[in-house]
Amino acid sequence: MNRCRVLVVDDHAHAREAMCEILSMDDSFEVIGVVESGAEAIVFTGQWMPDLILIDIGMPDMDGLETTRRIKQEYPYVKIVIVTVSDDIAYLFEALKQGAQGYLLKNLSPSTWIEYLRAIVSEEVPLSRELAFQILKEFAVTSQTEEREALTAREKEILSCVSSGSPNKEIAANLGISEHTVKNHLKNILQKLQLQNRTQLTRYAMEQGLASRERDFPHYKK
Repeated sequence: MNRCRVLVVDDHAHAREAMCEILSMDDSFEVIGVVESGAEAIVFTGQWMPDLILIDIGMPDMDGLETTRRIKQEYPYVKIVIVTVSDDIAYLFEALKQGAQGYLLKNLSPSTWIEYLRAIVSEEVPLSRELAFQILKEFAVTSQTEEREALTAREKEILSCVSSGSPNKEIAANLGISEHTVKNHLKNILQKLQLQNRTQLTRYAMEQGLASRERDFPHYKK
């Protein structure tokens, strides 16, 4: 592996020193910069183009997640590892969502750090089966939430009416809009949810807990 040029980002001096000390244990890594804020990290990355950035998640001016998002927008090539004291799976998922390649706990042993970072740089990240499952599970829940939040208030009304079996004409009369408008709303809903027809909308509403099977579609069979 070619020598990896690293930028260390943390607002605490002792944390920066500790990360630099760990990296000095392996000649594969060369620390080319140490900064204490997200804003400085963005500027430094543009000037020096590091290969890898280690960044603390909880900085005051701009947290590690937002800094990661901004850097990856401008410099997608760079590998970023979020560093934190929290082992909350939600933080790991959010870090990956913002474009980070990895997530390290500060209390892990130096040898674990080196092994993990070498894997990140060589693009052979060792995720356990259990951790991979947790990430996928969190992703599924978040995706479903985002899909629902993407619908406007009117679209949610339309979906509710469709779920109860109401035809377009009845929906239009109940909501005080034209049948043509109802059809356009349905097109938008289907596109946003990536579904094909009313039957799939009904299934979606039931499976996502947006309607009661017994109340809204008593004759529905899975």
